[in-house]
Amino acid sequence: MISVLVDTGFLAAVYNKREPLHSLCVRVYESLDHPLATCEAVITEALHLLRFTPGAAENMLASIEKGAIETPFRLNRSAASVRTIMTKYRDTPADFADACVIQMADELESGDILTLDRHFQHYRWRGNRPFRMLIPLE
Repeated sequence: MISVLVDTGFLAAVYNKREPLHSLCVRVYESLDHPLATCEAVITEALHLLRFTPGAAENMLASIEKGAIETPFRLNRSAASVRTIMTKYRDTPADFADACVIQMADELESGDILTLDRHFQHYRWRGNRPFRMLIPLE
């Protein structure tokens, strides 16, 4: 089954009821029947953003523990590719977490993404494939 990639802003919105797009992100999250995949860099960023939101870290980690969010990406296998992606998008810029997600798209053969980051409209996976934004950003 094809994984749906998950980025930082989406996770922060799901686990923080005060986020403006919280309700929309929760509805999308609950409607999916595909596995959600992310990387430790995204989880770290999201946990940092949620550090003052009571219970958010515990709830996110519980979701990971029960398998609702998977972390299949391993940097030790992909560091050179991540470095290349960061160099390619240095003007955008692609931060470390974004570059890991782009590389993860290549590895998992999926460009379906849950993100609130408009940069993913410009990033490409597998060299030239656009991401399919599952949350419309207008």
